[in-house]
Amino acid sequence: MAEEQKQDNYVVLARKYRPQNFNELLGQDALVQTLTNAIKNNRLHHAYILTGIRGVGKTTTARIIAKALNCNGKDGYGGATINPCGICENCRSISSSRHIDVLELDAASRTGVDDMREILDGVRYKPTNGRYKIYIIDEVHMLSKSAFNALLKTLEEPPSHVIFIFATTEIRKVPITVLSRCQRFDLQRLSIETLVSHFKNIINKENLIAEEEALHLIAKAADGSCRDGLSLLDQAISLGGGSVQTDVVKNMIGLADRNQTFELFEKLISGKTEEVVGIISQMYKNGATPLVVLQDLINITHLIAKVKIVPSFAEDSSLSESEKELCKRLAPNTPVALLSKIWQMMIKGLSELSYAPVQIDALEMILIRIAYSANLPTPYEILNDVKKNSNLVTNCVSKISQQPQKSEIEAIVPVSQNTDVKYQTFNTPEELAQYLEIEKKVLLAYTFKHDLSFSEFSDGRIKFTASEKVNNDFLLNLQNILIEATGKKWDLEVLRGHLGETIADKEQALDNANKKSVSDLPLVKAILSEFKGSKIETLTRKINKEEDVSSEFETTETYFDEDL
Repeated sequence: MAEEQKQDNYVVLARKYRPQNFNELLGQDALVQTLTNAIKNNRLHHAYILTGIRGVGKTTTARIIAKALNCNGKDGYGGATINPCGICENCRSISSSRHIDVLELDAASRTGVDDMREILDGVRYKPTNGRYKIYIIDEVHMLSKSAFNALLKTLEEPPSHVIFIFATTEIRKVPITVLSRCQRFDLQRLSIETLVSHFKNIINKENLIAEEEALHLIAKAADGSCRDGLSLLDQAISLGGGSVQTDVVKNMIGLADRNQTFELFEKLISGKTEEVVGIISQMYKNGATPLVVLQDLINITHLIAKVKIVPSFAEDSSLSESEKELCKRLAPNTPVALLSKIWQMMIKGLSELSYAPVQIDALEMILIRIAYSANLPTPYEILNDVKKNSNLVTNCVSKISQQPQKSEIEAIVPVSQNTDVKYQTFNTPEELAQYLEIEKKVLLAYTFKHDLSFSEFSDGRIKFTASEKVNNDFLLNLQNILIEATGKKWDLEVLRGHLGETIADKEQALDNANKKSVSDLPLVKAILSEFKGSKIETLTRKINKEEDVSSEFETTETYFDEDL
């Protein structure tokens, strides 16, 4: 009978060690500080909304607020306090969810407008035993649109004795009209360090034995949720016969041996394909789940990349000793480019596992692909290798005719600003086109270059053939620019008919000739041969007289048709 009674009275850890005051609430310092100041200064809001992932303390926080506002103290004469006594009748009844003035409602089961109307009918009545009538509505995002609308007016101007506390995991599903009437608190995920410390405290109180690594694994698997972590801890205690052992925890949550996973990752980045297949086969025989193994490898990739960028993170207290050792060993010698490539291939592999007929086969193919690609050179390394092995003729730019650049244009067509030169002189259509571009006459310059072909151009006279797009407004604007720039009126003779070679045609022909000349260079020819399907898109001149002539041109954009 005693054993049966003990079983009947057993309370799971998540309920037994639920925080009863703000001091016991874990990882929510900003919320605690805000509510502490609000209670001390009597600046209570009439509605609060608590959001966060499951198991971080939303409902627990709501109950603590209710106790803090309705606590009578040990002597029965206390007022609202940040440290509820937990002894008075109000505190005890709120903790056991039986207080007549603190109504805990589940919006998932009471979603309709009639349910909300029934709740709000009691708002106008003053509390019976407490100072405040408090409505705690869990999973509030499950309410229907009509139920939210029924709540709005009361929520905006409730009686002074009423306080609403909402809890939700889906804050985006709550209408903005409701959010605007509430004071919002985002409860944070609990860190691994915080969870491990909490688990140790519970293990000591329960007079149990637990391995450090086992608690660390449980904290990681909890993913920031205290309730999830305590449920796993409860399960591990039962499986281990009263103790929490690493091997038991690994089998319980389907984790492979951590050191074996580290070894697998090292073989991956070293490109040792045969050893990778051997390790993953052994892990699978020992009960490892393919999806969990791939997720572990993704986490390790992120960890190494983070330590590579932020070396001090290698000493972070959230890392186990084996993780710290791995980071110190791999981070200095593993390129970020390789880690980025592995990350992309693993993330893509997650979707492959979801529809693969046999997951272990899919995982092996993913890891073979990664191990094989680890030894492949990057495009940058290929380019350097081609450059070293090619016989580049350095003095080759003399073969390429160049267009004047902006600095040269300004020398040809000086713009008079605070100088003795008052007017411009244009000897060719190209000079006038360059002047228009410098003056940012974009539309005028485009039409001048693309829709006109010139048969005569001299100082004061232009004879040209114009396309049908050219109208009188263009001619008028061009004449005004010429008068402003040269100080005199020009004779513009316009012909209609077949359009000859335009300035744009000449520029295109020159650009093509330049590309042809550059593509004939040994280095460029070797690059184009190495990257099948690539082509030179643009050329940019580097104006730097101190550099060697061979560096005057650089290919600014090269497109590759094949995914290398």
